[in-house]
Amino acid sequence: MNHFQYVNGILHAEAVPVPAVAEAIGTPFYCYSTATLERHFQVLKDAVSGLDALICYAIKANSNLAVIRTLAARGAGADVVSGGELRRALAAGVPADRIVFSGVGKTPDELAFALDSGILEINVESEPELEELNALALARGVRAPIGLRVNPDVDAHTHEKITTGRKEDKFGIEWTRAPQILRRAAAMPGLELASIAVHIGSQLTELAPFADAFRRLRDLVLSLRSEGISVRRLDLGGGLGIPYDDQPPPTPADYAGVIRETLGDLGGRLVLEPGRMLGGNAGILVSRGIYVKEGETRRFVICDAGMNDLVRPAMYSAFHTILPVAEPAPGTPLAPVDVVGPICESADTFAKQRPLPPLGRGDLIAFATAGAYGAAMSSIYNSRLLIPEVLVKGDDFAVVRPRQTYEEMLGADRIPAWL
Repeated sequence: MNHFQYVNGILHAEAVPVPAVAEAIGTPFYCYSTATLERHFQVLKDAVSGLDALICYAIKANSNLAVIRTLAARGAGADVVSGGELRRALAAGVPADRIVFSGVGKTPDELAFALDSGILEINVESEPELEELNALALARGVRAPIGLRVNPDVDAHTHEKITTGRKEDKFGIEWTRAPQILRRAAAMPGLELASIAVHIGSQLTELAPFADAFRRLRDLVLSLRSEGISVRRLDLGGGLGIPYDDQPPPTPADYAGVIRETLGDLGGRLVLEPGRMLGGNAGILVSRGIYVKEGETRRFVICDAGMNDLVRPAMYSAFHTILPVAEPAPGTPLAPVDVVGPICESADTFAKQRPLPPLGRGDLIAFATAGAYGAAMSSIYNSRLLIPEVLVKGDDFAVVRPRQTYEEMLGADRIPAWL
C-alpha cells in the first residue's frame, strides 16, 4: 500500500495535491510519502515480532537525509556501502551502534573512519580486506567488530545486474572457503568475529532462494559451533521485492516465516537490511509533458524527466506504472504511446507502446514506485540539473533537496591556468 491516491480527480500525495507541488517548485521532482515510509517499516517490524531483529535501512536505495531520519525515528538502523553513506547515516541521526558497513571495495580511509565512528559491524568481503582491517584495528589498539559476508552460490532468480549471491558474483567469501576464512578471522587479534552475513540480490519475487541461502547459513553456524566458534548475530541482508506491476511479490510476513523456519531456533540477533521494500512505493517521480510527437509508426509523449533522473528503465528495462495526475474519466479510451525523455540517447525511454489515456503538452504525469533507486542513481548527464526531492507529511510538504542551479553545476568544474 502507498499513500498516492486520486482525490476529486487529482492525484494526491497523502493530503497534498501533486499539482500544488508542481506549481510551487516546477517539474520534474521526486515526491516521498512519510506515511508510506512509516507504514512499510512497521509492517516489516510486525512481521518479525518475537525475533530479536534489528532492521537496518539500506541507504543505497534512497540516501536523502530526511528519508533516513524518518526511518531512524522509528528505530531503524542503517546499512551503508561507502564512507559517504556512513556520513549520511550519522548526519541523519542514526546511532553508530545501529550501522552496518558492507561493500567489496572499502578503502583504508573508509575502514578507519568506520572504526573511529564505533559502528555496529563491518562486513568483510575478501581476505585482503580482512588483513587491512586487522592492521588498522591493531594500530588503533582496538578490536574491529566484523561480520564475514559469505557468498552462498544461490541464484536469486532476479535481474542479472542485481544478483549478488552466485559464485561468479563479486560479493562475499566463496561458500567453499568460508569455514577456513571464518576460523582465520576468529583468530586474528585485531578482529572480533561478531556476525556472519549473506545477501543474494535485490527485487526477489520468490522465497525459495532466501530459504536456500538461509539453510546454508544455518549449516555454517552449526559447523562453527561444533568447533567452539560462535557468533552473536546473523546478517540476512535484504532483497525482498515490491510490486512494480500487477505481480505481487511475497509479503513481509511470508519472508519472516522463512526466517523463522530456517533460523528461528539458532538464537542470537538477526540483522535485516531492507531498502527497496521500505522506500520504493513511498515515492513518485512527477514530470510534465513537453510535446506529443506523431511518428510514422507510433506516438511519442516527450516529458521533461529523463534517464538521468530515473535510470532504471534504461539500465534494467524496469517497469514503472505511469499515472496521469489528472484522473481520466471512466471509460476514457487508451492508446499505445512511447513515453520518452529529452536525453540524447535512444535508451531515454520510460515505456514503449504503453496503453495510456490521451496526454498532451503541459499535462502532469507520475511515475509510480520511484522512491528507491531513483534520485539516488540520478546524474547530470547532458548537463541537466539534479531535480528536487520533496517529503510530504499529511497536508504539508517540504523540499528536502532543492533543485540544483546552473551556477552550482558549473561551479563544480575548474579550468586550469593554462586555459
